[in-house]
Amino acid sequence: MDRSTLAAYDSDAAAFAKDWHEQRAPVDLQDIVKRFFIKGGATADIGCGSGREVAWLDANGYPASGFDASEGLLGEARRRYPNLAFARAELPELRGIAADSFDNVLCETVIMHLDRALIAPSVRRMLDIVRPGGIFYLSWRVTDGADHRDQYGRLYAAFDILLVLAELSDVTLLLSEEVVSASSGKKIHRLVARKAR
Repeated sequence: MDRSTLAAYDSDAAAFAKDWHEQRAPVDLQDIVKRFFIKGGATADIGCGSGREVAWLDANGYPASGFDASEGLLGEARRRYPNLAFARAELPELRGIAADSFDNVLCETVIMHLDRALIAPSVRRMLDIVRPGGIFYLSWRVTDGADHRDQYGRLYAAFDILLVLAELSDVTLLLSEEVVSASSGKKIHRLVARKAR
């Protein structure tokens, strides 16, 4: 992950967690999970932050583990959900996660925090941890124009969707849409793909 972005999350994890947990429930994301994810399947949330989606997934029949690069956010997740599994793993390597480990992989608005050169290998690696026939959900905040940083120093990379699609040539694309997130109110692009068996 971009070092300045990671430093921002680590230094003010409690405030970011409070903001996310006070946002409206991501009912649009939840509907997509219910529509496409394999019920009862082992599920990974890559870039889980403070664990909100991990908790919802686990409570709704998708046994979930959360992974994040930020120790600060993982601390928030463990404090809020002490009975759930959280571990440190950073894109693109995701060290410690074996190939074909999960039936469902969710990565919600994370890859725009990566240097553009790391986006393709990150997508490739996340698909690698999906089991054959499993489901991969990926979304990112759409940045028009050039890369920029917000007031906290977080990177928002501007990139073409073709950068992502090039890494998904061997999957069945089930959904591709650009929408306004019900939770954050920001413009995002989301994809759902089924990995080949």
